[in-house]
Amino acid sequence: MLTSENFKLQIRNARKTYGPVIALENTSLEMRQGEFLTLLGPSGSGKSTLLMAIAGLNNPDSGAVWIDGKLATYLPPSQRDIGMVFQNYALFPHMTIFDNVAFPLRMRKVDAAAIKSRVAAVLETVQLGHVAQRFPRELSGGQQQRIALARCFVYEPSIILMDEPLGALDKKLRDALQLEIKHLHEKMGMTVLYVTHDQEEAMVMSDRICLMNHAAIEQIGTPQDLYFRPKTVFAADFLGESNLIDTVVSEIEGERIKVTATNGSTVCGHAQATFRVGESAIAMVRPESVRLLRADEAEENQVQASVKEIILSGPVIKCYVELAGGAEMKLTQLTSGPVHGLAKGQKVRLGWSADRTVVLANKRELAS
Repeated sequence: MLTSENFKLQIRNARKTYGPVIALENTSLEMRQGEFLTLLGPSGSGKSTLLMAIAGLNNPDSGAVWIDGKLATYLPPSQRDIGMVFQNYALFPHMTIFDNVAFPLRMRKVDAAAIKSRVAAVLETVQLGHVAQRFPRELSGGQQQRIALARCFVYEPSIILMDEPLGALDKKLRDALQLEIKHLHEKMGMTVLYVTHDQEEAMVMSDRICLMNHAAIEQIGTPQDLYFRPKTVFAADFLGESNLIDTVVSEIEGERIKVTATNGSTVCGHAQATFRVGESAIAMVRPESVRLLRADEAEENQVQASVKEIILSGPVIKCYVELAGGAEMKLTQLTSGPVHGLAKGQKVRLGWSADRTVVLANKRELAS
């Protein structure tokens, strides 16, 4: 049986309200040593409220927070052995980089020789050993964020909390730092709880993703779990692009299910809920799993469509089509050269595998 001692972090039924507004609703969550877990979701979904409860900056109204097997719900932040990295870096402008990174060690009364050694080691880890005597204003935004990470890593906290640390950076630098943080996590074995609203960031960096919506956990699992086997329409729509087809259940064989679209086409897939024959459902397939079929090709799921739009967006070609009855679908394929033999209004057949089709309960809440 798993107990609090088996987890680095455990949240049990945490709830937080502000007057009539529910900011967090009976949320439970566990993390193991060395795990990189991302809280992902739109604004107002509860992810920052949960992070603040863990940090001790905003105590829950009810529920419990356990850190390293010890009850920490109402402990002050200084007694939780937690490090935090924010979007705004929070570096001291009047201190050198060395002194910024050394600050948490000096606050903990670490001796001077150990401080010198540990600061030098962590600056080399983030590849900024050469800037030790500079001031924050002399560094780029990306370098400052790496120093903020180094300052957090240097005292080896039990858990590192990161609240949208890359949000202020441009895309190219953000992409580079995503991989850098991922590699640092792997190298140092840190336990990281990361908050973002950026789905790509969560997919790239995380061991697991906790998708939040309406102050509660919508789904938690590996990036592959959430992408290929979403459990709700919201999860399917929030992560990546998806085709969502209105259907009615026509046949059930265990987890395998056959549904009929409003235009009469049948689609086979895997059920992510409990269904009855005749019940409405949503069939989901990712655009990259759909392909144009040649005349001599067949696929388990296939539909007739008319091309509406063809868009070249660099590495991929996006094709938007309309099915009989007016429903729309999209497919994407890697760009291998100029688009030939495809034009607006052209009749095509689309096909995709039943293994790439997920049938969801018909609760059409889309990500905003």
